[in-house]
Amino acid sequence: MPYDRLSELPNNVSHVLPKHAQEIFLAAFNHAWDQYRDPEDRRGDASRDETARRVAWSAVKEKYVKRDGRWRRK
Repeated sequence: MPYDRLSELPNNVSHVLPKHAQEIFLAAFNHAWDQYRDPEDRRGDASRDETARRVAWSAVKEKYVKRDGRWRRK
């Protein structure tokens, strides 16, 4: 389900990512949620939620990298 605000993000996102990375995650997740509405647009048997999460993490990883246990801008 799409997120309206950063405070709604799951703990594994909100507790580990900097605010800007959270904003990237939220925007990418919501966009992917809409884009992959139909099951035939997703890979294999992936759920809509799983697909949106994968897209969102991929978007975060374009701008951030995890070093020494912390997410930092590239």
